[in-house]
Amino acid sequence: MAWHEWPLILFTVLAQTAVGAYLLLGGVILKGNLCVGVNYRLHKAMFFLWVLMGLGFAASTMHLGSPLRAFNALNQVGSSWLSNEIFTGSVFFALGGGYWLLEMLDKGNETLRKLLLAAGMLVGIAFMYSMIKLYLLDTVPTWNTVYTPIAFVMTMLTSGLIFGHLLLTGSQHKMATLDRILPFIGSLAVAISLTALVSQLIGLGDIQTSVATASELIPNMAQLQVIRVGLLLGALAVWFIPNLMNSRPGVAVMVLSFTLVLLSELVGRGIFYGLHMTVGI
Repeated sequence: MAWHEWPLILFTVLAQTAVGAYLLLGGVILKGNLCVGVNYRLHKAMFFLWVLMGLGFAASTMHLGSPLRAFNALNQVGSSWLSNEIFTGSVFFALGGGYWLLEMLDKGNETLRKLLLAAGMLVGIAFMYSMIKLYLLDTVPTWNTVYTPIAFVMTMLTSGLIFGHLLLTGSQHKMATLDRILPFIGSLAVAISLTALVSQLIGLGDIQTSVATASELIPNMAQLQVIRVGLLLGALAVWFIPNLMNSRPGVAVMVLSFTLVLLSELVGRGIFYGLHMTVGI
């Protein structure tokens, strides 16, 4: 696995998780069914969402050698997907963080806050799109496939929904229907991820250059995938426990589920970067 790419592994996984959770929580907030107490506790819990996003951005700067070089990466906004990724990610952070700060300080009118919340959701989607396009490189045949957008979107859904559900659980929300539905949505995302994984592994043997075959890039691929899938299925199983017991999820259960899915996504992203290869010699 490409653990030397740990800054990008952390950045992509944590950013996708944060955006997925923000979309879930934004949808819940915009629906307007939260009582005053739950609304306040949920916004307090959203602090951890921005911690996650901040950690991701901090890790990404390490990939550049010096954090100050991040400003140079903005020189090609509009013509470079790297610049677009950093720009949209920064705007998402600013809009979402600005909305959260106004809510916590009880400043600005409700219309302004909701506009910032909705704008942050839209920019978050643009951020994910830019991140996907950045890795669809003609010169990297193992990345320039349909499996890259599937993997990134499924990370956003699976890890993001579990993290968002954790924050909702911590806020003691009253939406029992949401508690029941979210694990089923997550299970659909996991099913898509596993189907794509099997298809991708079958196709790796057909990707080769004059010096390397994609299937040979990671010698312990089978063991790593077993660990990844085991963690992912474990996270899903823990997430379903409250449903099976006909009870509301507790914070401890959601923390365990999120920990397992996060570890699974980090292993999967390490495999992704380990599959990097270029055309030609």
